[in-house]
Amino acid sequence: MGSYSEADRARWVPEQPKRRDRTAFERDRARVLHSAALRRLAAKTQVADPGSDDFLRTRLTHSLECAQVGRELGKSLGCDPDLVETACLAHDIGHPPFGHNGESALNTVAERCGGFEGNAQSLRILTRLEPKSFAPDGRSVGLNLTRASLDAVMKYPWRRQDAPTGAPSGGSGAPYGIYDDDIEVAAWVRQGAPKDRLCLEAQVMDWADDVAYSVHDLEDALVVGHVDFARLADPTERRAVAETAAKLYCPGTDLTELEEVFAELLAEPYWPDHFDGTLRTLAALKNLTSTLIGRFCLAAEDATRRRYGPGPLTRYDADLVVPRRQRLECALLKGVTAHYVWISHEANRARQRELILELADWMLAGAPGTLEPQFRVAWHRAPDDAARLRVVVDQIASLTDTSAVAFHARLRAARRPAGA
Repeated sequence: MGSYSEADRARWVPEQPKRRDRTAFERDRARVLHSAALRRLAAKTQVADPGSDDFLRTRLTHSLECAQVGRELGKSLGCDPDLVETACLAHDIGHPPFGHNGESALNTVAERCGGFEGNAQSLRILTRLEPKSFAPDGRSVGLNLTRASLDAVMKYPWRRQDAPTGAPSGGSGAPYGIYDDDIEVAAWVRQGAPKDRLCLEAQVMDWADDVAYSVHDLEDALVVGHVDFARLADPTERRAVAETAAKLYCPGTDLTELEEVFAELLAEPYWPDHFDGTLRTLAALKNLTSTLIGRFCLAAEDATRRRYGPGPLTRYDADLVVPRRQRLECALLKGVTAHYVWISHEANRARQRELILELADWMLAGAPGTLEPQFRVAWHRAPDDAARLRVVVDQIASLTDTSAVAFHARLRAARRPAGA
């Protein structure tokens, strides 16, 4: 137990390392960290729009914080820390502009070519779209990461039509991580893996994502005033948050149980009683976030160790055990942000979806001239209309919030009659 094989360290296209003093997983981490796709996350929505406040987290800062949480938790269990950090850094790399809101709009656009899913787009970027490595036949293989790193990124290792019974469901149906035209590389990644089962590193990444998301987005919402500690003390408000959490993150959970868990969590002594932006209350808020992260990670580490013992755990040696109590607490914290931030921003979210739909229509109408050079080449090589539509979807998904708005404005201006 606790070791990585030659197959785990293999790359889809074999290559000789440039330096011998770095492990394969250290090289993977460096490739993701220096990728353009990761940098673009700095201008992609986490909760609030990037640029609306210089304190708020973006999709990039979330990914960096997720990586720190995942690296520590993975290391404590015996996973290679660079491998887990790579997965955490890359876990959101396929997100389009405007976050899950843009994902929903692009799924509508992409229906004729198999749909759009951020997790499947991540695999596509890492193995095809991000410029780094090429196969002998000239095709791009993306960053050409190791099998174990790619497997650790695959939170949903199945195609849309193959989603297992009981898989979580969202607004666009059950999530998935593989497009039909990426099945070849996905099969290579999953070679020898148990069907539909996530490796331990992917499970650590997934929990680190939930922990970072639930805690840090709550911090952002408190700082900018979307959430008030006093409101959370009101049982009526807590019930409304519990209803949102149940609907979005833990369907079927008894509301009474959620309300009780919420009240007990808020009664812990590390919760500040107010926030006014002073150094002392900023420090108290930071203590809250670090304590919650420790609470969630230590609970998972302890529960996993109780089941599997003290030795190093990797790949398919074990499953991460997260106690039900901490899963519900995490869902409730996510519910706070969803209830007080998402709902109040729905009008803006509707405009964002409309922008994506218009952008797709205009880009398709003018393609390939409306595409950037790398996507123009893919357009000319596409064998049919579905493949050409996928190229347009890839182009839009690569944009940041800022560049999507600018691209939309540019295409709209080009459509205006002369002198209008």
